[in-house]
Amino acid sequence: MKNPMNRWFPVFVLPTLIAFLIAFVIPFLLGLFLSFTEFRTVSDAQFVGISNYIRAFSEDSTFLPSLIFTVKFAVTSVISINVIAFLLALMLTRSVPGTKIFRTVFFMPNLIGGIVLGYIWQVIINGVLYKFGYSITSNPNFGFWGLVILMNWQMIGYMMIIYIAGIQNIPSEITEAARVDGAGPFTTLFKIIIPSVMPSVTICLFLTITNSFKLFDQNLALTAGAPANRTQMVALDIYNTFYSRVGYEGVGQAKAVIFFIIVAAIALFQLRLTRSKEEEA
Repeated sequence: MKNPMNRWFPVFVLPTLIAFLIAFVIPFLLGLFLSFTEFRTVSDAQFVGISNYIRAFSEDSTFLPSLIFTVKFAVTSVISINVIAFLLALMLTRSVPGTKIFRTVFFMPNLIGGIVLGYIWQVIINGVLYKFGYSITSNPNFGFWGLVILMNWQMIGYMMIIYIAGIQNIPSEITEAARVDGAGPFTTLFKIIIPSVMPSVTICLFLTITNSFKLFDQNLALTAGAPANRTQMVALDIYNTFYSRVGYEGVGQAKAVIFFIIVAAIALFQLRLTRSKEEEA
C-alpha cells in the first residue's frame, strides 16, 4: 500500500502546493521586501530600511487610532459571539421540536457577502437613527456598535454549529452519571460540558479573533471609517494608505507587516492557551 501512496502523493499535493506558493507565500515575501522600500511600482523599488515602519507611527495619524479601535472591536465581538453562540448551541442540542429549522436560520447570515451585509445593516441602523435625527456616521459610537451587531449577526450561527458538534460528541453516559451523582445544571455545565468542548472553543476563538481583526469589506460598506476615520479599522486604514496616499505605498506595506505580526502573535497565544486547557480537560 505504501508504494502506490508514495507514487501518487505528489500528484495530489503538488497543485495545491503551487497554488499556495503563488497566492500566499510569494506575495507575502514580496510584500515584506517592499515594506523596506519606497516605490510606485514593484520595478522601481528603492531600499530605505526601516523608515517606512517609523513613518507608520510618527507621520501617520490614523494607524494607532485604527489599531486601538480594532482591538476594542475584536475584544467585544469575540466575547459576545462566543457566549451567545454557545448558549444557542446549548438550547438547540435539547430534544425540542424545530431545532433543525432554528439551526438553519441562525446559520444563514454567514452565507451573505460582507459588502452586501454592510449595506443591509447600514439601511437598518440608519432607519432607526433617522427617527432621532442621527445617522450611523454621526457618532463613532454608533459605528462601533453597528459593526459589533453586524459581526455578531454574521458569525454567531457559524460558531453555534461548531459548538453544537462539540456538545453532541459528549458521551451521554458522562452527563447521566453526573446527574445520578447529584450534579446540578451549573456543575454539569462548568465541570463536564465546557471542558469537553474545549476543542470547539479553540476553533471558535481562533476564527472569531482572526475574522474580527481582519474585518474589511463590512467596515467599508457600513461606515467607510466615518466620521473622520474614527471608525476605521486597521485593514481599511492599510487599504486607504496604500491606494489613496501618494508616496505612502511603502508605509502601507509596513503597516500590513506590523498588522500580520500582531494578529499572528495573538492567534498563536490563544491557540497555545486553549490547547493547554484541552490537555487539562
